Amino acid sequence: MSSEPVDPDVATRQLARASLEQDDATGWFERLYSAAQNGQAVVPWDRGTAHVLLTDWVEVSEPDGAGKSALVVGAGTGWDAELIADSGFDTIAFDISPTAVETAKRAHPNSKATYQVADLLNPPAEWHRAFDLVVEIYTVQALPIPLQPTATRQVGELVRPGGTLLVIAAARDDDTPESAVEGPPWPLTQAAIEAFATDELRLIQLDKSPSPSDPALFRWRAEYLRD
Repeated sequence: MSSEPVDPDVATRQLARASLEQDDATGWFERLYSAAQNGQAVVPWDRGTAHVLLTDWVEVSEPDGAGKSALVVGAGTGWDAELIADSGFDTIAFDISPTAVETAKRAHPNSKATYQVADLLNPPAEWHRAFDLVVEIYTVQALPIPLQPTATRQVGELVRPGGTLLVIAAARDDDTPESAVEGPPWPLTQAAIEAFATDELRLIQLDKSPSPSDPALFRWRAEYLRD
């Protein structure tokens, strides 16, 4: 008798819980991508295309990446990075999971982007304020809430003066208690999305829109500019 398939979100939470129990808040990413590579799991956020809110931003903003650099945070299997690279940016895309990076390289053999393994919580020193465009989609929210402020600061410090930060994340009401959120993900409150801003990194656009797959769920898209 065959067993019922496991919901990908449930399987993801199980892997995350196992890592958290070992005091390893990020180890579940490699566990998930490795299991997916072996056909034992599904990566819930692997859409097989760039995120629709990123695609919309590119279509509306028409960024000219010629002579500019971009960094894609937590790039996963690379679809978002491919869109940014195709916009002309000299693009680095990183993930903490070696299997995710290997998968991205296989999926995009002729990529214009450079894929590499790196840790957002301890990024290479040469990345400090080095990029004209930084794209962060669903990475901070994939970390437990106590780690999110540190990750948020690290993301912002990757943007060079005059550069842009684009953040896309699931939204959570500010009055929803942390104890009521069973992650991952741990969606971001408006206060958390606004926390990417600093005196030098200004929030210039914040949109909240319903998810196409579930109108009861909302997502943030925030754009920041470093002075």
